[in-house]
Amino acid sequence: MMIIAPPRVLLWLLPAPGLVWCVGRVFGVERGVLVMVVAFTPYIAVWSLVPLLVALAARQWVASVVAGVAVAGLAACVLPRAVPDLDRGPTDGVAVRVMTANMWFGAADPADLVRLVREEDVAVLAVQEFTADGEAALRAAGIAGLLPYQQLAAEDGASGSAIYARYPLTEAGSRRNDGGFRQAYATIAPPGAAPVFVESVHPLAPAHPSVLNGWSADLREQLPADPDGVPRILLGDFNATLDHAKLRALIGTGYRDAADAVGAGLIASWGPYDGDLIPPVTIDHVLVDERIGVRDVSVHAVRNADHRAVVAALTLPVTRRP
Repeated sequence: MMIIAPPRVLLWLLPAPGLVWCVGRVFGVERGVLVMVVAFTPYIAVWSLVPLLVALAARQWVASVVAGVAVAGLAACVLPRAVPDLDRGPTDGVAVRVMTANMWFGAADPADLVRLVREEDVAVLAVQEFTADGEAALRAAGIAGLLPYQQLAAEDGASGSAIYARYPLTEAGSRRNDGGFRQAYATIAPPGAAPVFVESVHPLAPAHPSVLNGWSADLREQLPADPDGVPRILLGDFNATLDHAKLRALIGTGYRDAADAVGAGLIASWGPYDGDLIPPVTIDHVLVDERIGVRDVSVHAVRNADHRAVVAALTLPVTRRP
């Protein structure tokens, strides 16, 4: 049986998309529709193996090298998220578990969220798309019995957010980002731990070209890490993956992505969970100051929600003694 070799022009065309994508991802080219599609870089990384295998099978060595460059570049961008970091921050300190959940216009099953808080021993819960109905439902489900301290900023639609905590909140409030969403924030001080700032993050979703400027501004507005101030935890629906340059720039100010740190950075949190035919991607994050250690991260389905909840087990710095 004779094997027909693919046309040489095809061998050169097949690696081109992966190579172009790799260059765009490495150099942070995010304009127009590219902002939306860059979230799917892990899928392109897997697809990029196809041109390499075809070129190798055809014994076209130059084309194989070109395809191999694309594979190597995309793998370097993506694979580290599946490997635990050697440095996950301090291991000595006060253990605290935090959770973020997008409530999908307040419709997420409140009993499911309360169950997760109880079973996962969550001490701080940040919610987004937090409505008055969602607030009432969580209250009726018994959230106050587990997390009695609250900073609530409920609004109609997707713009509300809240912080629920086991510990008293100080300097609590909410701020409206450029895209119009409100982000609840507060400072907590678990027993034995130094004060830590927490904020429920929710930039606009880059779902249409008309909102891309707002999405970009919202990410730029997120608080950078402050190595000389109170350690910060930003957790929520960032509407960005680690393939978005603006999110990487925020992390670069002195944060670590909790899931990435423990090798769980490719576990998706949004996509097809409400029935949409969308490949799942990782847009919900827990970013922690580098002075905070990360012990574990887990992702959990929530009934009646289009996002999955993210739980992070952290180690907070201890109170400094005079």
